[in-house]
Amino acid sequence: MNRTGDTVLLVDGMALLFRAFYATSYGGYIMKTSAGIPTNAVYGFVKYFWDAVDTFNPSHVICCWDMGSRTFRAEKFDGYKANRAEPPGELIPQFDLVKDVVASFGVPNIGLEGYEADDCIGTLSRKHAEQSHVFVLTGDRDMLQLVDENVHVIFMKKGQSNYAVYNPDTLFAETNLKPAQIIDLKGLMGDPSDNYPGVKGIGEKTALKLLQEFESVEGILENIQSLSKSVRNKIESELDMLHLSRDLATIRRDIPIECGLHECVWSPDPESVRGMFETLEFGGLLKLIS
Repeated sequence: MNRTGDTVLLVDGMALLFRAFYATSYGGYIMKTSAGIPTNAVYGFVKYFWDAVDTFNPSHVICCWDMGSRTFRAEKFDGYKANRAEPPGELIPQFDLVKDVVASFGVPNIGLEGYEADDCIGTLSRKHAEQSHVFVLTGDRDMLQLVDENVHVIFMKKGQSNYAVYNPDTLFAETNLKPAQIIDLKGLMGDPSDNYPGVKGIGEKTALKLLQEFESVEGILENIQSLSKSVRNKIESELDMLHLSRDLATIRRDIPIECGLHECVWSPDPESVRGMFETLEFGGLLKLIS
């Protein structure tokens, strides 16, 4: 239950920053300051961030980040995200710069070495949903596993102020899945973007059919003798990878981070923000704080 009336917006900083970089660099032009510092991703990030705050009107805001270090998932499976290319050179200096901008808003930057931004968001969503309503702003469908009555996941869609907001009902209406089944779906079919395979030969269509019939991986395994010989053989020969893939897909909700409500009140100091925008030569964004 929402007992305080507070609304906490948890921002997937990596998702917004990468989206902003590619949205503003596809033509080959990279915005830079007069000193030559690339700023296109930060500029786009601010526009996305500010629009979401304006749209959802949170009382509290936290921004979560990957820390760039090897995570526990890579320790469990060497191939995890091994297919990812290095970030573009023009983006690299913007990783630290964007955090400075977020800090100028009075918003905490949260990350923990060995974990991903997803795990920070999962942990903070669980903690704050006990007393507040939580929105998660992202572009990552893995986050749908966090959905419950008091945690809604917001996806940015094409165009300004265009969002899809998922609660348990809208998630089920679109996918025919409950939040926990998102994890089992990834366990069965894998995730090419994160480079873990799931069960070889089981695609999305078969995985969805199995989950709709048997509810969960446990339900599938309890009824494995009733499956077709082909599907049964695939699952039995890949049991270890099924369990590992499901573990890799699971967002942790109990990592050792804290950010209390008193630390993340949305009340930016206009002079701090103006000073940062002027330093970065973001003249076009000054109207946001006027």
